[in-house]
Amino acid sequence: MPHATGPHNPAQTGHNIVRCHTRRLIHKNHTRGIEDATHADHHRWSKVAGVTIWYGLDRVPEHLGRNGTVVTIGVFDGVHRGHQELVTRAVARARELDVPSVMFTFDPHPTFIFRPSSVPKLLGTVEQRAQLAHDMGIDHVVVIGFTPEIASWSPAEYVDRVLVELLNAKSVIIGQNFTFGHKASGTSESMRELGEARGIDVDVVTLQEEDEHVICSTWIRDALAEGKVAEAMTALGRPFAVQGEVTHGAGRGGRALGFPTANLYFQDIYALPADGVYAGFVTVVDSGQDAEKVGTMPVGQRLPAAISVGTNPTFGHEPRSVESFILDHEADLYGKDVRVEFIEHLRGMETYESLDELIRAITNDVAQTRRAVLKFQGL
Repeated sequence: MPHATGPHNPAQTGHNIVRCHTRRLIHKNHTRGIEDATHADHHRWSKVAGVTIWYGLDRVPEHLGRNGTVVTIGVFDGVHRGHQELVTRAVARARELDVPSVMFTFDPHPTFIFRPSSVPKLLGTVEQRAQLAHDMGIDHVVVIGFTPEIASWSPAEYVDRVLVELLNAKSVIIGQNFTFGHKASGTSESMRELGEARGIDVDVVTLQEEDEHVICSTWIRDALAEGKVAEAMTALGRPFAVQGEVTHGAGRGGRALGFPTANLYFQDIYALPADGVYAGFVTVVDSGQDAEKVGTMPVGQRLPAAISVGTNPTFGHEPRSVESFILDHEADLYGKDVRVEFIEHLRGMETYESLDELIRAITNDVAQTRRAVLKFQGL
C-alpha cells in the first residue's frame, strides 16, 4: 500500500504462472540512492499501531529471543494471500509455544543491490507491511538491509547467525520457493534440514494458486498495470489500496467541475493501477486532531468514491495523481491522511473536447461507482 508524497515532475504449460520476483522497500521520503537504501541508517526501532519494528540485525534486543521465537521470513510485498498464510501459521505456532511471533523481512531487497535496473515497483512501504502483519497477530518485525556481507553467508551461516543466535527460533515458517544464503544456494528443503539439525521446526508452505495463477506480488503488479483491480483484489484478499496525505492539486475539481477531489501524489517507485477511472472507497485514517469527523466524513469509515488515476489529459498533462471524489460527503481534507481502495475499473483515461462533455462523463462515473459499491457490499 504505497504512501503518498508531494507532487513531483514527471509458465508452466496449461497455467498462467508468473515468476514471483520481490524487491526492496523504500521509505516514503527516500530516493533510489543506495546511501538511503535502508531504514537502519535512520532508526533503531519504531512502533506502528502496536507492532515494534527493529531496523538492522545489530539493533534487535537480546530479550526478544530470550524464551524463543517463531519466525516467518520473506519480503512480503503487498502481504497477499500467500503471505497471509505464512503469517497466520507463524502466529498460531507462536501461541502454541507461548513465544513471540516475528516477521523477518528486507530493505533493501537483494534485487536492488545486484540487479538495480530490474527492481519492480513497490506495493507498499515496510511500515504498511508491518501494520498488515500486526493486524493478523504478528508481535515484532525485524527489517534488515541486504548487504554484500550478508550475501556472502553460506546457508548454514545464515541459519546460525539469524535464527539461532539472534532470534533463538523454535519454529520457522517459509514459502515453498524460499531461497537464502550465498548465491541463493539455500532452498526451503535445505532450510528444513539445517533447522531440524539445530532443533528448529521448519514449516514449508506450498504456493497458492487462483484461476491458474500463482498468487504472488508479480501477478498483482501485472494486474494493476492493466487496470485489473478486481484481479489484484483476488490475489490480495482485499482491495488494493494506497495511502497518504491529501495535498493541493489544480483546484478545478470543485471550482470548475463541481466534483471536488482529494488528491494524492506518489513517487514512481510505487505501483498504481493503470490510468483510468475506478470505483472504490476513501477512508480518513487520521484527522490530525483526534476528531471523530472531518466535515461530514466519519474518521475510520469507508466512504464510496469515484477515483481517477492519471495526468488529466483534458487539461494538458500534469503530474500523475490519484484523485478521489467522495460521494455524498463534504470536508476540507488537505493535510489529512487518507486510504484509497480500488474495487472496480470503470473506464480508461480519455480526453474531452469541452468541460460539459467531461462533466457528463464524471456524472456517469459517479452513477457507475454507486452500482459497483452496492455490488461489492452484496446489496
